[in-house]
Parts: sequence; C-alpha cells; structure tokens
Amino acid sequence: MTKVIIKECADYEISNLKRKINEGMELLGGWDKFISPNMKVLLKVNLIGPKTSDSASITHSEFVRALTQILNEYKCTVWIGDSSGGAIGGIAPTKQAMVVSGYEKVAKEEKAEIKNFDKEGVVEVKPNSDIVEKMYIAKPMFEADFVINVPKLKTHSAAIYTGAVKNVFGCIPGLKKAEYHRLAPDPKNFGEMLVDIHENVKIGLNIMDGIVAMQGEGPTAGEPYNSCKILISTDPLALDTVASSMLKMEIEDVPILLTARSRDLGNSYIDKIEIEGDYNTLPTLNNFKYPKKFKSTKKSNYKALVKVIDLLKARPYINKKICKQCNMCVESCPVQAINKETKNINYDICIECMCCHELCLHQAVELKKDNKLAGVAAKLFGGNYRK
Repeated sequence: MTKVIIKECADYEISNLKRKINEGMELLGGWDKFISPNMKVLLKVNLIGPKTSDSASITHSEFVRALTQILNEYKCTVWIGDSSGGAIGGIAPTKQAMVVSGYEKVAKEEKAEIKNFDKEGVVEVKPNSDIVEKMYIAKPMFEADFVINVPKLKTHSAAIYTGAVKNVFGCIPGLKKAEYHRLAPDPKNFGEMLVDIHENVKIGLNIMDGIVAMQGEGPTAGEPYNSCKILISTDPLALDTVASSMLKMEIEDVPILLTARSRDLGNSYIDKIEIEGDYNTLPTLNNFKYPKKFKSTKKSNYKALVKVIDLLKARPYINKKICKQCNMCVESCPVQAINKETKNINYDICIECMCCHELCLHQAVELKKDNKLAGVAAKLFGGNYRK
C-alpha cells in the first residue's frame, strides 16, 4: 500500500519542524533511502507571487529553511526553485517574489542557491495528452539529482483544491503559464497538462506545508487556517487524496485529481492508502471554509444541478476602490478579457480560469454571484449547492 505520513506540527519553530520532518522520513525508510552526499537537491516550492510567508499563500520560508538545513546536514547542494504566476510590465514577478517570500534570505543564510525558473532555460518535452503538442519545462527539474515537491495546503477558487499534483505547474516558466491556461480552461483538461508534467519530471518526494493552510478563496485571497499538519509521501496523488479528504472532499469534487486518477498518476483510493505518523486513521479539519465554486457531488441530483450551475457561477469582479492599478490582472489574463483603463471584464470571452483573482497582489479581484438564484437552487436541489 502507498504510504502517506501525517505529522502534527503546531508552528514554524525551526527545531520542531526539523524533528517532525525527520520523524516522518524515518517512517518512509529514512533520508538515506532517497539522498546521498554531494547530490544536487531541488526544493520545488509553491511561490505563486510576491507574497509573504505569513499570508499562507506560499510554502512558508521557515519550512524551506528546515528542509535546507536537513539536506545540508546530509552534505547536499540545495536549490530553491519556482516560477511565479502572472506578469507585471510583461515580466513574471519571480525575482521579486523570491525576496518578498523570504526565500532569498533563507538561501543566503543557509548557503542554498535560488533557481529562478524564468531564467534557467527550458527542456522541450512531448506530452502524452493532446492538449498541447509540446511543453517547455524549467531545466532545473532535470538538472537536479533529486527533486522534492514542497506544496502548500490550500483551497483554490477555480480548481477547488491545490496541493502536490498542481504544484508542478510552476515548472512552466514565465508567461507560458497564461498560454496553457488559455489552451486548457476546463479544470479537467488542465489536469491533463499537470499529469503530463508529472510524467516528464522525476519527483522523488512530496513534503506538504500544511501547518497554516489557506481556506476559502485560495490560492491567494483566502484566509489562514491552523491545520497543524505536515504530509509526506512519494506519491503526489496519494498525498492529495489524504489532504483533500481531511477537508471532507472526495476526488470527484476536485477535477484535476479526478483526471490524475484516470491517468494512473498514483493511488487515489483512501482505503488503499496507509496512513502513518501521528495518526493511523484519517484526521479531519473542521469548520474549514470552501471556495464559492465548490459543489458537493454526493447526492444523486448533482447532474440536474450542473444544468443550472452556469446561472450561479461566481465570476471575477474588480473592486476599483481597492485596485492599485498594477495591471497584474490585465497582463495575466490568458484571453485579454480585462480592459486596462476601466478594469471592466468582458465576460463574453472570459474563460473563468480565475487567474486575475488568483494573482492579484491586493485582493482587488472579488468573486460574485447572484445569491437570490443560488438560494433558489439550494431549495430546488436539497441544499446541494454550497455558497
């Protein structure tokens, strides 16, 4: 059976983090099973944009520090790498994000190396799906001797949930991400591209920062939630299956995970996953806030609900009182649906990828729907629509 290790960890105190991670690794056979001295080890973090670690939008810098110190003790060369989403002035803000996140400071103090995926060059790969003919993945993913995927536990306004499977999208450098969003606006098709990436790179471990998660309208505009968990597995889909189950979600609720299941990316059946660590059964996170788009599929009338759901969708709306005119939303929109001057959104061409909402630095992009229609739907379908 696939193992997922869950360790309880209340804070980002460095000695506590290292102890908990090391204890978790012992249950997978120990670090020696995976790494050896002089290896170049890449920490593929979740750096969605210029966000601080306390925002719960990114992998916490102290979590990255703990892993870096552990790997240094094994005499490895540590790389910290990612590509941020969006654009400011036509340039992805990865360099700025590395500073704001605290990663650059960690790298300097712990003698690690920053790998800005926007500047490291790419490797062309052939996807197994037919969404795109070619994909371009950042070179460090291939140049490292060992890759550790270090996602953040978050909900997502478009994808419902984001974790180990989705974190690899940052392997696509710069503005190519917007192009791929345009080519695969549907979450299921987007999931195909994520699996394509996983199939072309070799990730040896997945270690999730779930100490302070993000709930609600993630991946950037949600609220912190003290979940106090570290999850470790060699299988990204198994890890996400456990993490999303802790949020009381099923695989069918998360299109990208359902696609990953159909492509046999890993183990996605909770009864076939062995949970070890501080728990031997699945813990749950209570009172966790879901994104507005989240809909339960547990009731048989779900298909009927889908027929009217287009009337009820939460759409992005730019709050001009909050907007700072940085134009991140304008430049990050894959289909150029946002007017640069007025910040009005053309919903006739909007593909509802939620990139504008996801990448806004000031949380000026809000999600709105007609609550009267939502209330009617709730009555018609037995309360099956979640606001």
